Amino acid sequence: MATTMTKEQMSPVRDKNYDLIHTLQMSLESIYRMDTYIADADARGDKELANWFRKIQENNRKAGDQGKQMLMTRMQQEGR
Repeated sequence: MATTMTKEQMSPVRDKNYDLIHTLQMSLESIYRMDTYIADADARGDKELANWFRKIQENNRKAGDQGKQMLMTRMQQEGR
């Protein structure tokens, strides 16, 4: 019986700070992307969808703020 193994995508750098920076980048990019999605939904009169995109945007804004704080703290601690 043959087994199929799936390969997990590996980050180019196996480092917790890289992972934090990459996740922070994705959160911040999503904030700006949601502006387009909100505008599209508003232009089509879909308030429910626009509000859902706003909630996602706010969640990403909070995650981005937390990630920036975490990165700053870690960089200061590692710089000692």
